[in-house]
Amino acid sequence: MEIILAIVIGVLYAAGVYLLLRRSIVKLILGLIFFSHATNLLVFLAGSLSKVSPPFVQEGQEVAQASVADPLPQALVLTSLVIGFGITAFALVLIYRFYQSSGTVDFDQLKED
Repeated sequence: MEIILAIVIGVLYAAGVYLLLRRSIVKLILGLIFFSHATNLLVFLAGSLSKVSPPFVQEGQEVAQASVADPLPQALVLTSLVIGFGITAFALVLIYRFYQSSGTVDFDQLKED
């Protein structure tokens, strides 16, 4: 499973770099989204994939009885997802406003004006 996720992470980074090098602002935002998701998967994979119980402590106990999953990577990814969605929404609003004022989202057409 780790191998498949590593390949997916590599593909997402490659697609992100490809889209960042395009001349369209929309593709630039899509590239940043791909980068964000690849990084989230990388952090999640760094926390290791294992079939252990969730990190809950039963009532009346002070520590978990069995081995539990590490909640830190999951918390980091969840926080990153929320921040990433906020930044993406803000960037889309900026692109829309830029399109309204300039009439284009292409960097080459912007140079000619």
